[in-house]
Amino acid sequence: MRIENTGLEGVTIDLELLDDIAENIGLVRAGQWDYERVTYDRKIEFKGDIFYLRVQGYAIEGEVDGKHAVIKLITPLLGKHYYPHGVEYGEGEHFPNTVLNTSKKLLNDLSEAIKNLNSSQ
Repeated sequence: MRIENTGLEGVTIDLELLDDIAENIGLVRAGQWDYERVTYDRKIEFKGDIFYLRVQGYAIEGEVDGKHAVIKLITPLLGKHYYPHGVEYGEGEHFPNTVLNTSKKLLNDLSEAIKNLNSSQ
C-alpha cells in the first residue's frame, strides 16, 4: 500500500543526515541499499501479524556507498509479511487501523524532523 501525502515525496536530503534521523525514529537501513537506492524499514507487529513500513529513496548526487550522497525520497509503502513468501504491498491487503496509525505517525515524525533540520540550516 502506498502511503500518499506524507510530505516526504520528492524531499531531498543528505544521506548521512537521513541515516541519523531515520535511526532516531526506528527506521533501519541495515544492508538495504545499492549504489543508487536506499531503503529504510520499520517492523510493526500486531495481533500475530507482521507488517513493514518502508521508506525508499534514490541518489540524485553521489553514490550511497560514498562519503557523500543526496537522496530524493519517494512515496512510502506499507506491506504485510507472509511466511515464507515475503512482503506483499498490494492494494488488496488489509491493514488494521492501529498499524496504519503507527505508520502515519512514524512518517509524520520523519517528515517533521527533516523540515526542522532544513529550517535550521
